[in-house]
Formats: sequence, C-alpha cells, structure tokens
Amino acid sequence: MAGYQRKTAYSPREVLEKAEEFLPKLLGLSRSKESSHAATYNGAEGTVTISAHRHGPYTDVVAQTDRLRTSRLDYEVQRFLNQLPYEPGDVVEPGPGDPT
Repeated sequence: MAGYQRKTAYSPREVLEKAEEFLPKLLGLSRSKESSHAATYNGAEGTVTISAHRHGPYTDVVAQTDRLRTSRLDYEVQRFLNQLPYEPGDVVEPGPGDPT
C-alpha cells in the first residue's frame, strides 16, 4: 500500500471533480464510494482513495492505493496529483499523454 500527499489551491470539490475526470479516463477505474471530502475508485489496476480537506488557503490532498509504488496505478495517481495547482492562479499544462 502506498500513500501520497499534496497541497493545492483547489477546493475539495474541485479536487474530487478533477479526480473524476482523470482517473476513470486513464485507468478505467469506477467510483465506488463518495462523500463531500473523499472518493474511492476501483478497477483492474487496483483501488485508490482520494481525500481532500481544506486548511486555510490550501486543500490537503491524500491519495492511498492498494498497490506497490512501482505499479501503473501509483504512477498515474502521482500524475494526477501533479495536475493540481499549488498556488492560486497557477496554470497547469497537460504533459505528453495527459488527458485534455
């Protein structure tokens, strides 16, 4: 099991909306659980839970997977986290192979 963390200027709602755009498209995952601050996705690649909690001007995002850090799931989760803007006004450009 692996865990990743990132701070972002996005609200928890925006983080979860971005996860819904990114994870199913890249990994074929389906959302199996959802709350106002977390969502769990399952599929052939594994399971990931994304949680997002606002602390002042930033949202703390935590992603937990059920795979080793070397799995495709973990690689794509790290790519997802890197798509979240750190500061307000940051423009995040998709990299090669990223969904648009």
